[in-house]
Amino acid sequence: MDPSSIAEAARRLRDAAESGRQCAPVRHLLGRDADIEAAYATQEVNTSLAVAGGRRVSGRKIGLTSPVVQEQLEVTHPVSGTLFADTCVADGIDIPAGRLVQPRAEGEIAFVLGEDLDKGEHCVTDVISATDYLLPAIEIVDSRTAHWDVTAVDMVADNVCSGFYVVGSRPNPLSGVDVREAQMRMLLNGEVASTGRGSACLGNPLHALVWLADSLCERGTPLRAGDCIMTGSLGPMVTLAAGDEIRVEVDPLGTVSTRLPADG
Repeated sequence: MDPSSIAEAARRLRDAAESGRQCAPVRHLLGRDADIEAAYATQEVNTSLAVAGGRRVSGRKIGLTSPVVQEQLEVTHPVSGTLFADTCVADGIDIPAGRLVQPRAEGEIAFVLGEDLDKGEHCVTDVISATDYLLPAIEIVDSRTAHWDVTAVDMVADNVCSGFYVVGSRPNPLSGVDVREAQMRMLLNGEVASTGRGSACLGNPLHALVWLADSLCERGTPLRAGDCIMTGSLGPMVTLAAGDEIRVEVDPLGTVSTRLPADG
């Protein structure tokens, strides 16, 4: 990996996020044979700068959990990004649309950990034991790359298109929920815009969390107690515009909603 190319790719994405202007894909900067590791290195540059600037890491997000999307982007596994505390939004609170470039919404299940997941290799029972509670969630994904012209490399470099995440107000114990059978319905301005179920996320959101725990241990940054994990979309993404209202219902976890005000 060429450090100068990684630094330039990180700068391009950082400038786009700060200015609110779309940028060209960074995969070309990372070289003809750019791979996921170069993309993660790019992501880490901007994550480290954000932390150095005072932002607090609040969890992680998992992307590309749909086999169909993996096939389209020519990858065989999910990808991960970092969540920051200043992008966590409470149920019913507006999101400033002016801080977004090309927003889209996903309905998800958020896991909040009560224990570290630092065993190196994990099994499903490790993840179940470490989970404190679940919340219905909306992820507002936001690509800085013009027209969402992205490959997996572009997505990872761009922190897996992280924007904001909105979580419900009522914690649910995992013991009372079969997350594989959870049903998701997203309403955009009162009309059904996306539906799905837990099994759409790698067959079971618990599988996605096992993958993330193992992957982050390999990178030396294991999941910690208190981390919020956005485990992946349960249905198709929905394109948003200023003025839109989004409500996600995850049965049996409850509901969560937000709005992008027209004057944001």
